[in-house]
Amino acid sequence: MDLENQARIKDLAEKYGKENLIIVLGGGEAEASGLAAETVSQGDPTFAGPLAGVSLGLKAYHIFELKEEVDPQVYDEQVGMMEMVLDVDEIIEEVKEYRGD
Repeated sequence: MDLENQARIKDLAEKYGKENLIIVLGGGEAEASGLAAETVSQGDPTFAGPLAGVSLGLKAYHIFELKEEVDPQVYDEQVGMMEMVLDVDEIIEEVKEYRGD
């Protein structure tokens, strides 16, 4: 997760409260999605960004997990192709690891 997005998330958590936010990820690789989930829940593991040492405790979900919550036509247009070519289960499991599900 880039430093600019870390700063935005930190600012939003401060403004709206951690309990009022979730993070929706859309990365195409399990490892990258897991790293982003770890960053917003436990802090930046690379100690390079605004969330270095900052444990926000936010819950992150990959868009694949929210399929039932999105208009089917929009989901198909925006995510459908990704779902067909990526390892959906691996990505979901990696992100879930940092939510404690």
